[in-house]
Amino acid sequence: MNGGLLRLTWRYLCFHRARSLILLVCLALAFLLPVYLHLLIRAYESSLTQRAENTPLVLGPRGNEFELVLRSLYFLSHEGGDSRLNLADHQEMEQQERGLAIPLHLGYTAQDAPVIGTSLDYFEHRQLRAAKGTFPLVLGDAVLGHDVAARLELEAGGHVLTDQTSLYNIAAEQPLRLRITGVLAPVGTPDDSAIFVDVKTAWVIGGIGHGHEELDDPENQGKLLGRDEDGTPIGSAAVVPYREITEANLSSFHFHGDPKTLPLTSLIVVPDSAKSATILKGHYVTSDTRQLVAPTEVVGDLLAIVFKVKRFFDASFGLVMVMTVLFLILVMTLTWKLRQRERETLKRIGCARLTLVGLQVSELFILLGGALALAFVLAYLLLFVTQSIFVL
Repeated sequence: MNGGLLRLTWRYLCFHRARSLILLVCLALAFLLPVYLHLLIRAYESSLTQRAENTPLVLGPRGNEFELVLRSLYFLSHEGGDSRLNLADHQEMEQQERGLAIPLHLGYTAQDAPVIGTSLDYFEHRQLRAAKGTFPLVLGDAVLGHDVAARLELEAGGHVLTDQTSLYNIAAEQPLRLRITGVLAPVGTPDDSAIFVDVKTAWVIGGIGHGHEELDDPENQGKLLGRDEDGTPIGSAAVVPYREITEANLSSFHFHGDPKTLPLTSLIVVPDSAKSATILKGHYVTSDTRQLVAPTEVVGDLLAIVFKVKRFFDASFGLVMVMTVLFLILVMTLTWKLRQRERETLKRIGCARLTLVGLQVSELFILLGGALALAFVLAYLLLFVTQSIFVL
């Protein structure tokens, strides 16, 4: 096709701009969904794979591997039962000295953002840094992800209140007022949308640990019911539990029960070598209550399922494409008949028949090319909106 032919075709499309625009939009919408789905799956495949590769192993209760990995990597809320891990599992992993064990305690939220109980090792492993302030160092401290801080308009030195653990139980633990010590730099991962605290702070949120007025204080003697066999004071219902941890009441916070039974959701395990990873997998492969999984393998299985579903949609899109092409052929055929007098005029002024066919073909290529370009632009815009809402 020479430049003159394309220029003449372009002038014709611009003259019939309404018809050309309708055809362009219809074709673009037909191309949009398959293009968008392809870009979306490719983007999330990259995101899933990258975060899984940065998480060598995950230890959790035996059960659904997909649930364990997605909960540990993307902080999905989960109300654990007796099958949860506990502090003894963390201690056992550390005693093996095969690498780093990072505890995670999930299940709580603050202003609809997940509250993650973990250790300082998590920030180092994920290469997170505080853009403002510091990481949580004391009971009751919290550091906000970049997106959470922006959404709630909070910064270091402020406070955030955790959400009620039970909406229908007035006897449940009341919200805890967390002290914000820092805001993380943006990293484009689910960490941007989370609030991080120490594991002990997460236990306080869940009511496992608490602080209250000192019953040995002479001013609170009226609230003392007696003492148990060990001499521990027993307080009445008038004893006020603290729901904010300050320097004044920090020393009064404590945890009841055997420390080894304190719950954890899972452990992120970073082996110090390939040999250590193999030994750890062998150690837990026969366990009836615990499982050690490799997120890369689980994510690979998950993506395999996604691609199987995608093939079904590709077949559906193929049918839509066939219908679109047939519709376009019908429109072009009708246009060819409507332009009969125009072609007769072109023949009389010396235009060759091959040139007439070239005009029709060039019109088709311009419409298809414009529709594909518009579809890709719209698909990237949708992808940007999707990723800003659903961060992975």
